[in-house]
Amino acid sequence: MGIKENKEKGMARKKKKRFWHYAYILPSFLGIIVFFLLPFCVVIYYSFINNPVQKQFVGLDNFVLVLKNEAFLLALKNTVTFVFIAVPLAVIIPLILALLFEQGVFFKSQLRSALLSPMMVPVASVVLVWRVLFDSHGVLNQVINIFGFTSVDWLKSDSGLWIMVVLFLWKNVGYNMIIFFAGLGSVPKECIEVAKIEGASKKTLFFKITMRYLSPSLFFATLISLINSFKIFREVYILTGDYPYEALYLLQHFMNNTFRSLDYQKMSTAAIIISFLMIVVIGLLFIIEHMLGRHMEE
Repeated sequence: MGIKENKEKGMARKKKKRFWHYAYILPSFLGIIVFFLLPFCVVIYYSFINNPVQKQFVGLDNFVLVLKNEAFLLALKNTVTFVFIAVPLAVIIPLILALLFEQGVFFKSQLRSALLSPMMVPVASVVLVWRVLFDSHGVLNQVINIFGFTSVDWLKSDSGLWIMVVLFLWKNVGYNMIIFFAGLGSVPKECIEVAKIEGASKKTLFFKITMRYLSPSLFFATLISLINSFKIFREVYILTGDYPYEALYLLQHFMNNTFRSLDYQKMSTAAIIISFLMIVVIGLLFIIEHMLGRHMEE
């Protein structure tokens, strides 16, 4: 009887513990449902009706119209172009810097602090500096005028996209570098020492050992950079307004302008398309990270 009673008490304690676990999770779970899941379901509903007043089911007509919309296609092209340029650079440059700092450089701590300082600068201050530098009458144009070149309105030309790439890198390189510092700290030194004794080259050490253990850091830095690449809209919007030069017209501009026109079905449809693309891209990142992790275990 004693053993049975102890088992029953143990089961009762486990049930009570499980109950409190669920009780603590419940507020967060309800918050996700109310503020994320339900609104997303409403967005899906709006994407299949003609308008919020008549509420007639139109099937995939809204998706066809959005995919034929020139403003949406322009915004999608510019956003994809920016992501494919900025995100790889935001991963490669911090990785190179982290590897250089690991080798030992002068003023290492000062340089790291300088690279991290953009994270502490408010967006308004950043935009003010960029406006002073790249305005049609800004510092850069004054410098090139000294050498006899004609002034360029940088933010109203194709160069504007590259300026935003530089701004994005300036803000995110330091954070990603810290991620790679943490990843490099997880590389087992004994493996590297053994490989050196066996005559492995620097190339072999980097790709066969260092990069294998850096795969989680690479995945995380890429994912964070992808998310942050959509936040560049804040700076672009403050610098250029609702309708910037074509090269700077992003998906967030399209969504913002569509919301102002109260075209909920178009905005909801565009949101579904963007969400689908993001799910595909993030899914591919997870698959690649899983393959690299499995290869490292082997």
